[in-house]
Amino acid sequence: MTRTPRPSRKLSPKSRLARWIGRTWARVGYAYHVEPTWLEVNRFDLPVRDLPAPFWGLKVAHLTDFHVGRHIPRGYLEAALDAAAAERPDLLALTGDFVHHGYRHVAAAAGLFRGRTAPLGVYAVLGNHDFSVRNALGVRRHPGLHRAVADALGAAGVRVLRNEAVQLDRDGAGLILAGVDDLWSGEADPGAALGGACPHTPRLVLAHNPQSVKEFGGHRFDLVLSGHTHGGQVNWPGLGRVTLGRAARRWAAGLYPHGPGHVYVNKGVGFGWRFRFGVRPEVAVFTLRPA
Repeated sequence: MTRTPRPSRKLSPKSRLARWIGRTWARVGYAYHVEPTWLEVNRFDLPVRDLPAPFWGLKVAHLTDFHVGRHIPRGYLEAALDAAAAERPDLLALTGDFVHHGYRHVAAAAGLFRGRTAPLGVYAVLGNHDFSVRNALGVRRHPGLHRAVADALGAAGVRVLRNEAVQLDRDGAGLILAGVDDLWSGEADPGAALGGACPHTPRLVLAHNPQSVKEFGGHRFDLVLSGHTHGGQVNWPGLGRVTLGRAARRWAAGLYPHGPGHVYVNKGVGFGWRFRFGVRPEVAVFTLRPA
């Protein structure tokens, strides 16, 4: 016996409005209570030109945008670092915004990294919040903050790279790791960080703002690790990343090919305001392979 399907009922405007309000309210609740601390670990295999055999399989864990302050649970930040350590990386890369604002939480931010180690070291660059710069105009509320953050991190065992490069050595082979000051700080000097190294040696670059790559000129880079955008923190259905301007959306989140290399924009661990939707916080882990 065949059943005749019932005709679908057309919802009244009032019912449609009620459904929309219910759905939106559920999303808002999720975006406030769940996603801001629902960490994900994203893993990538990355081919690198001229990669020396001793560095095949090198693993880099990347975290960024901690924004330490009263608004973020410390246990959550520690759990994010534990998740990175569980990947057993050879190198730990941190790309800035350690404090949310001001001097008050500098010691607490640095304390997160005390005792955190990796075989090839723990390296960092500073972000715009560490320079106390809140927009592209470069105005600083606390002119000496970046020095306090860098000194505290150094005392905790983190090597802060300020427009400089180091060579990582393994079994007689080398890999360049460079760090560039934040783009908005007025102190970024990619030439100082990237010039002078052998052009045939692969280079990993730490730069808080992904748009820094536009200032690299003809200098070689194979992978730039960045943050800053938080992925917009919101990727709302039908509206997209509403908090990012047009230029920032070009580098919103994820892995982007750029010239002969790649730029990775990490969505960050922390947040400025407790709200994330469709943009979960992350730890990114890269395993380098020969191209």
